[in-house]
Formats: sequence, structure tokens, C-alpha cells
Amino acid sequence: METPSILNDRYEITSHIARGGMADVYEGRDTELNRSVAIKVLHSQFSSDEAFVKRFRREAQAAANLTHPNIVGIYDWGQSGGTYFIVMEIVEGRSLREVLKSEGALLPRRATEIAAETAAALSVAHAAGLVHRDVKPGNVLLAKDGTVKVTDFGIARAWDDSQELTRTGAVIGTATYFSPEQAQGATADARSDVYALGVVLYEMLTGRPPFMGDSPMAVAFQHVSAEPPAPHSINPDVPESLNSVVMKALRKDPNARYQSAEEMRTDLLSVLQGDNVVVPPPVAPVPVANGGEPEGATRVMTTAVPPVTAPPDEIYRTIEEEPRSQLPFILTAFALLVTLGILFFVMWNLANGGDGDDDILTVPDLTGQQFDSARTILENEGFVVVAQFETSNEFEQNEVIRTNPAADAEVQVGDTIEVFVSTGDERIAVPAVVGLTESEARQEIEDAGLTVGTVTERPDADFESGVVIESNPVAGVEIGSAVPVNLIVSSGPEEVEVPDVEGMTERDATAELTNLGLRVTVNEEFSTEVTRGDVIRQDPEAGETAFSGDVVLIVVSLGPAPVEVPDLSGLTESEAAAALADIGLNLRVSNATQPVADPGQDGVVVNQVPGEGTTVDEGDTVTVTLGEFIPPPTTTTTTLPPTTSTTAPPP
Repeated sequence: METPSILNDRYEITSHIARGGMADVYEGRDTELNRSVAIKVLHSQFSSDEAFVKRFRREAQAAANLTHPNIVGIYDWGQSGGTYFIVMEIVEGRSLREVLKSEGALLPRRATEIAAETAAALSVAHAAGLVHRDVKPGNVLLAKDGTVKVTDFGIARAWDDSQELTRTGAVIGTATYFSPEQAQGATADARSDVYALGVVLYEMLTGRPPFMGDSPMAVAFQHVSAEPPAPHSINPDVPESLNSVVMKALRKDPNARYQSAEEMRTDLLSVLQGDNVVVPPPVAPVPVANGGEPEGATRVMTTAVPPVTAPPDEIYRTIEEEPRSQLPFILTAFALLVTLGILFFVMWNLANGGDGDDDILTVPDLTGQQFDSARTILENEGFVVVAQFETSNEFEQNEVIRTNPAADAEVQVGDTIEVFVSTGDERIAVPAVVGLTESEARQEIEDAGLTVGTVTERPDADFESGVVIESNPVAGVEIGSAVPVNLIVSSGPEEVEVPDVEGMTERDATAELTNLGLRVTVNEEFSTEVTRGDVIRQDPEAGETAFSGDVVLIVVSLGPAPVEVPDLSGLTESEAAAALADIGLNLRVSNATQPVADPGQDGVVVNQVPGEGTTVDEGDTVTVTLGEFIPPPTTTTTTLPPTTSTTAPPP
């Protein structure tokens, strides 16, 4: 179903901005208030699905109640025929996703400012009982005036959401920014948004997310089971306080993280002020029930609206959405198996006479041992191992520097032990490999003393097949030799068949061509045959073969050319018709004539509509009235004969 160009006789759609998993976003104009807006239109295939429509309506109703400088405002929600739409504030700027893609890691202070303002927006949403559930760089907009704006509550759900919407999708969001509980299919809460914000802050500081893989499932599995290297092990410019904030936000156990976005924001502001932020080590996980909440726990939400942090120094622009991932149920099954294994282990210990005293163990001294060996020792003792990586002049790469709690400390079985692992004393800058072949890039990376990680292919119109188009971390970032450099290699441009867009509106034609990876150039010309705004012709023509990145020229109608009406006064009907025909206008003669006293105006134009100098479209009609001379009436004088009087004589 084609999106109407006017919605509810008020909102005029002018151009396409972005396409998301559930909706398209257009730039438009509110004709009543005469202001630019962004219009999110639900995809036509979802309009007939009641569950999707309910979710779409819930987004508008929930988000419209969120008023804060760091949240994209919702102006209106409506339905026009079978089209459902939301009218939002339009943000002049760029998304954080585009900034990271083009510029790589940000300065720590800039990243902290963005994270603090994002946390402010999330605090307001959480206070209203709303969890975003898809915090990612594509949903963080950086406006030209320096404001950070959080957008797209399209898959957010209130904590008291209906069961019908819960069943619509057990796992919703983007795998790179999932919290462990979301990856396992559990209910997301405010702490899930805190985890996702931690992932976004990690990526801003290092130029790469903490977990990467060949598939969404592989990434989600790492969120559940793996520990990321500390940000300052990848980017030594990250201060220790900020490093601690990130690692606390990324803790697997929701109870060990920041318990609210406002709590995380407070620490971020302390980092900006130069204060020393001390983050205590995580405590042992608390058994949870009901999809992630501690048994019997009470959620306390602040209702204070946090202020906006200091404006940023840089200027950004765009609105963009990423497609959302749907993870297989196998992750849920895996989580259940892990839980059953833990329960079996605990019950086995109890059945063998375990008591409180037997559960107390002494942390062994692992200093100088290889990390793999140290991890095996600790896990065999029943501890949970968390690896933290840092540089060291004393210890070789992959050797244990210390533990937290320290050696000889008494701890409970099942407690978490942080193992600090050396990455060596050498920091190596990632070489610039974009534009090199894969083999050349490998050689450059290995010559620099680093290793190549995963290599994936992606179509690209600007690079030949086999040429590196992206590295992660990006060039110039200093990393330890143990950190792999992942490459994305071009598979070359994709061959596509040029579609037929003649007769389409410029907006629809552009959307169809760009969705195929083609670029569009627009020319305009006047036409009396093609409606204004529609495509007159295209080059290449429909059916021809092109490659992604090729340019398609479309010629768009401006409608009929403007014409200025001439003065037709004093012309005969044939003369007036000829004069109008020369400039593409038509003549219509009124059936009624206009009486005139001047014989010279008889049978010529004495009146015209539109008048002289009026601008009209080519092909329009000018109506004229001809004069009709009517002689004035003649005055006749009649002479009467004299009257003769006869007087009778007197009798």
C-alpha cells in the first residue's frame, strides 16, 4: 500500500529519511502549525496485524508523555485510512551510529557527556514506568545545537505491559546491545537499559563494541557468558574512574550493576568534574525469579527529571534506524540448562554434608600464572571468574597480575573473583588498512605485531571485491598485542535490475532506487502531461542492469510552465485566439456580449479573465467578452396644425 502524501489533511510528507524494522520515517510539514516534523509510518504489512498496531499505538501514547530536552518529542498519533503514523520532533543533526562509523572512537570527555545526557533521558522514561529496550547508537541523535536526543521507543514496553504484547516477541532489540537477561529471553527492566548504555559508552571509548561475532546468536552468547576487556586496555586515554563506570554498567548480574540510569548518570557527572569514582567489586549473584527481578524485590524509581549536561563541542546530523534482531529460542534453552546445572551443583554439595563453614575457601595466590591455568583452578574451586585486562611492565602477556579479592582472602564458594591479566607493556597503533587487499592488510597488521581476528564480507559500491573497507578497532587506536583486529572486506558492488519508476512520485521513486543500493540524481522540467512531482522519464531505463552505487537520473515534472496573460483589449476573437495559442493558452468567448457606445469596440475584446499580467499555467483558459455597439435611440419632433375656434353668434 502506497503511503499517502497528505495524512489527515494536515501532515504533508516531503521526503524519505530512514527505514526501520516496523516503520518508515519521513520528513514532512504540519500545514496547520507550519513547522517541519518527522513522520513515522507503520509498514503496510503490519497495518492489518492488530498486535503490531497496538504496539505502535503504545509507542506513541507512552512516548508522548515523556517531556525532556534529551528526548525526541512526540506531537501527534493518528490513522489515515489503513495508514498508521506518529508525528515527531525532527532533529537536525547526525546519529551517534553515523559518527562512530565515520570518525571512530570519541574523546573520553565527549563520550562521557553523550552518555550522561542519554542517561538523563532514560531516567525520565524509567520514572514513567517505561523501558526503552533498544538503546543503541542509532537511537541517540546529536543535534546541531549540541543537544543529545534519545529516540525510538518503538519496542519499549511499560512494566505492566499486556500478555498479548509479551507473546508478540520474546526477544526484541539489537543483539550487539542486548543485556544478558534479554539474550536469555527474560523480562527487561531499567537495569537492562543501563547495560545497553554501558555497551554504547564502551563503543564510544574504544571504537568497537565489547562483543563481536559472525552472527547475532554468537554475540548474544558472549553477553551471557564472556567478559569484555576493560576499555582502558584498548584505549589507554580512558581514565580509571570512567573505566570503572563502564565495567559496572556491564556486569552480568542486574543486581551488581547500577540500579538506575540516574545512579549511573551521577557517576558520569562526577567523572566530568574530575572526581575519583570508586566502584566496589561485584557481590555474588542473588537468585532471581520472575524473569530477572530478585525474589520479593521492590523496584524504586525516582520521579525527578534530571537536567541536561553540558552541551558538546561538535556538530552532527541524521536520523537512522537499525533493523532489530530476533534471537532463536535455543538461547533460552541454553540458559535453562545452565541454571539447572548450577542448582544440581548446589544440591550435590548440600547432599554431601556441606555447611556454612565448608563453603568458606581461601583465594589461592595465582600471581605470575598463565590466565587459562588460573581460571581452571578457580572454577574447579567453585568460583565465578571475571577477567580484567591491563598493561604491565612486570608481567608477560597473559600472566596473572593480581586477583580481587586478593590472595589468602576468605570468600564463599560461588563468589566472583576478578583476575587481572597482563596484556604486556607494548601498546601498538592499529595500522591503516582500508583500501588494501585482504592479504596486504594481513601483512600490515602482522608486521605491526598484531593479529587478524574475524574477516567478513559486505557489498560495497566504492571498493572492488577483496579490498578492505573497514577495520575494528579503527586505524590509529593503540591496543595490546593480544587484541585482534577484525576486518570487513568488500564483495564488490551488487548487480541489480533497474526498476520502472516512471509515473511514481519523486519520493517513492527515490526510496525504491536507494533501497536497491542505487544513487539518485534528480532533474526537473515543465510538463503539461505529467502531474507535478511525478517522474517523467529515467536513465538507465527500466529493466537495464546496473550495479549498487550506480547513479540513476530521474526527471521530475514541475507541472505546466508559468505563463503571463497578455492584454487582449481591442483584438477580434480570431486575433485573441492566435495571441493566446502562441504562448500555450486557450481562448473562451463568453456567450454574453457587453454593450459599448463606441462603434470601434464592436466585435472586439472589451473584458478578459484573468486580467493582463496574471501568471497562469500553460494550457489554462482565458475567458473574454466581446463588445456590441448599440446606437443611441433617435428623438422625433411632431408639429401639430393650429387649432381653429368657431364662435356661434349670440341668439
